[in-house]
Amino acid sequence: MNTISAGDTAWVLTSTALVMVMTVGLAFFYGGLVRPKNALNTMMMSVVALGLISVQWVLVGYSIAFAHGTPWWGGLAWLGFKGVGLEPDPAYAATIPLQAHAMFQLMFAIITPALISGAIVERMRFRAYVVFILLWATFVYDPLAHWVWGAGGWLQKLGALDFAGGTVVHISAGVSALVAARMLGPRKDFKRTPIVPHSVPLVLLGAGLLWFGWFGFNAGSALAANGLAALAFTNTNTAAATALVVWVCLDLLRTGKATAVGGATGLVVGLVGITPAAGYITVAASLAVGALAALVSYTAIQIRATTRLDDSLDVFSCHGLAGVAGALLTGVFATKLANPAGGDGWLAGNFAQMGVQLTAVLAAVVLAGAGTAVIMALVQATLGAKADVRDQLSGLDLSEHGEEAYFGEQGATAGPGVSLGQGVIVSAMPPEPAKVAAAG
Repeated sequence: MNTISAGDTAWVLTSTALVMVMTVGLAFFYGGLVRPKNALNTMMMSVVALGLISVQWVLVGYSIAFAHGTPWWGGLAWLGFKGVGLEPDPAYAATIPLQAHAMFQLMFAIITPALISGAIVERMRFRAYVVFILLWATFVYDPLAHWVWGAGGWLQKLGALDFAGGTVVHISAGVSALVAARMLGPRKDFKRTPIVPHSVPLVLLGAGLLWFGWFGFNAGSALAANGLAALAFTNTNTAAATALVVWVCLDLLRTGKATAVGGATGLVVGLVGITPAAGYITVAASLAVGALAALVSYTAIQIRATTRLDDSLDVFSCHGLAGVAGALLTGVFATKLANPAGGDGWLAGNFAQMGVQLTAVLAAVVLAGAGTAVIMALVQATLGAKADVRDQLSGLDLSEHGEEAYFGEQGATAGPGVSLGQGVIVSAMPPEPAKVAAAG
């Protein structure tokens, strides 16, 4: 009988909380990158996933993803967490309660559809987005998680290496973001007016929270407080730092400016790239993964900027392509010297691992791309996914939520007054003569 470890359980529960903080960080990161009239709407796209996917996960999501079913899906045996108890399940972790595993994996299921929102911000109706991510989580994320991580999943049996979500999280979100952005079409004022981040400090705060939470994302995926967790922790920080430095250097070479948004983007790209490899490679290799992921995404963003594709916050370039780079580089650098339970990659003499990694990448691309196309078409046909021109121009904060991130941003006033924008309200009432005299 398996014995629960207090230390392992404490680490996994702590990691669960850290990954939850990542979704909050994503809200700040994305919210700072958009215009002020859409800041709340953008942040709500992340926040709503915390509630919606949590309920979906308990009802059906965890069962589809992790119950002991077929190689293609987990089945419905664990509906409503029936059978998801406080004893370990050796198929996943022998020293923590199954519910701890379920809650840790829930946080991955939450942030993945939230990542997609960055591609369709400032133009998708909120109710349509809610339905979209609910369907996407059920029919794209949950089956893919079973393929790669579930007991008996076909990619797991094939030997695909994905330590913390390169294929399951980042490739699926990035490809889905590309498809959704293409099907939804560009914003009305895309490439007609300047569209710049409204709050770079929010972007930096969000990036910092993502980096902080990512230690739980990757090191927590060891599912134990052990040396493997320490390796993943070290690789995570090293790759993020390397990508940040490389991105800033590329900015300096191209423009002569080291931008804060560029630095924040670079560190996130490094975190994405190391995610599938974190527990399978040496620390020295994580330097290469961070640098190469930054080069791939930086180049992709420059190419995307020359097209009419309105992937608003470059989700495909930063998550999809960095995820692909990380998954394939895992096949290059993986070594059993780092993790005896993992596998050897190309440089360790096993070139066949590259074929397995490529198969996993293509499977994620096909499922995410096809699934997103079908779900988006359904949502468009039934609810109307895209906000009309008037709402886009006035901002989705007011049209979708009836609120403003910054008082007076949309020209609203409180009492007699005139808004000058940016929250400055100037009184429209003439001052009283006595007060004028007293003021000299």
